[in-house]
Amino acid sequence: MHCPFCGAIDTKVIDSRLVSEGDHVRRRRECITCEERFTTYETAELVMPRIIKTDGVREPFNEDKLLAGFHKALEKRPVAIEKVEEAVSRIKAQLRSTGEREIPSRDVGELVMKELRQLDEVAFVRFASVYRSFKDLNEFRQEIDRLSQDSGES
Repeated sequence: MHCPFCGAIDTKVIDSRLVSEGDHVRRRRECITCEERFTTYETAELVMPRIIKTDGVREPFNEDKLLAGFHKALEKRPVAIEKVEEAVSRIKAQLRSTGEREIPSRDVGELVMKELRQLDEVAFVRFASVYRSFKDLNEFRQEIDRLSQDSGES
């Protein structure tokens, strides 16, 4: 870290603390050359993978779109906003942990369905009906039957 006062290359860390709920590190530094002190802040740069849409178009991950999908599926359902935010955080963590630079949108949809299934079964079926493009009532019924069987085994 260069000294902002004299431009020297060597500085030493005097004190380090976690700030902002542990998401940032505050470091108090001192220049070895001019002995001036200054503060720096560090945050981890977490890059989200790009999303490959079904038509092949690649776009940056958009948390707002993810939240909008959750809100649409959960419309008029008794699920706390905090639970939705936790689900979105888990999805983002899973996407980052893959280490991939690009991920098919289908994989993101599957993660959303997994989270919705835990949050609210009605919202899960709503999302699944759009996501899986149910063609008729039979496909809808099959998904509900599958959900009922899985719930009975738990």
